[in-house]
Amino acid sequence: MKKYYYSATQNEFLPVEYEKQYRDAGTFPGDAVLIDDAISEEFLAPAPAGKMRAAGSNGLPMWIDVPPLTQEQLVAAAELRKAGLLAEAQSTIINWQSKLLLGIITDDEKASLIAWLAYIDALNAVDTTKPDWPTPPGEQAS
Repeated sequence: MKKYYYSATQNEFLPVEYEKQYRDAGTFPGDAVLIDDAISEEFLAPAPAGKMRAAGSNGLPMWIDVPPLTQEQLVAAAELRKAGLLAEAQSTIINWQSKLLLGIITDDEKASLIAWLAYIDALNAVDTTKPDWPTPPGEQAS
């Protein structure tokens, strides 16, 4: 089994086999402690759902709850979602727009184009500080 040091200040594991390289580079943390296999097995594995690794007051790793996103992070995520939905909607209507310009659009395609343009308008109106996402045409609201 591979042996590790754990640094609480850096919240990271350092393989014992690279200790010399860390020390030679001046990057070996002063608080690094040799840990037992059970700790490295638990905390080098994927975190349980909703948890993340943090340094405990005893200098060893522990699982803590993932903190909720800040309002700024929620808005940024909503902006990304909005941009993605707009790009997807634009991609959906591009052929119908070409057909409309050429005068070869069917009535069904024109109706779909109108519905998708209304959806794009609704997406553009979404306030990402408190998003209420419109339903794309053809999908039933649940």
